[in-house]
Amino acid sequence: MRNTSQRRERILQQLVAQGGVQVSELVAQLGVSAVTIRTDLAQLESQGLATRNHGGATLNRTPPQEHSVRQKDSLNSAQKEAIGACAARLVQPGDNIIIDSGTTTMPLARHLHDLSGVTVMTNGLNIAWELANASSVELMLTGGLLRRQALSIQGAQAEACLGAYNFDKLFLGVDGLDLQFGLTTHHEAEASLNHKMVERARKVIVLTDSSKFGRVSLHRIALLDRVHTVITDAGIGAEYREGLQRLGIELIVAE
Repeated sequence: MRNTSQRRERILQQLVAQGGVQVSELVAQLGVSAVTIRTDLAQLESQGLATRNHGGATLNRTPPQEHSVRQKDSLNSAQKEAIGACAARLVQPGDNIIIDSGTTTMPLARHLHDLSGVTVMTNGLNIAWELANASSVELMLTGGLLRRQALSIQGAQAEACLGAYNFDKLFLGVDGLDLQFGLTTHHEAEASLNHKMVERARKVIVLTDSSKFGRVSLHRIALLDRVHTVITDAGIGAEYREGLQRLGIELIVAE
């Protein structure tokens, strides 16, 4: 595996799945030298994701537990409402946008009813239901398979659908945002579709409450160099304020 980023992501996935990895096993699996694997583990350790030990490493940061949409609805609801209102102010009449499924993006949909000439594509059944009666919004849904846990549509058909379009803005919800590892989510197919969304949008806007900072879920969506704007709440810490600024990412704090 030649791509360093992909190799380290795979190592992290094994750490998350197994709780620990061995250098000798990774050498055999990935076809690289022990020196390369030790360098990879040292990098993961520097990011606070792993702790090296004799012959390997153990997971140092437990990924967050996945909740259903109903459970997520009750978590940080006031912050999500404020984030959605801020996000809606970035949508202009005539925009073509993608709204990712999720409960952080749901308040954004509620604030779009009065905008005219906006085209919205979504993979979220909750988003589509919210916008079904918004007569001024042209609503499009991806095809694909329904993931009931998240009320989201995903899979090869959904990804192929996105390939035919270009969008002005993507409003993306995430399960984790880490300065080094990037944007992550719990489910592989969801991460793959989100990555495709990132590729099809000219501007990527991440909507996340501050509890997601420093979290790393199993599957990466994209590195932060693909992100233009992050909208969050006042709970964001100094490390992430400064880190996002260093990366040239616009930060909007919803009050």
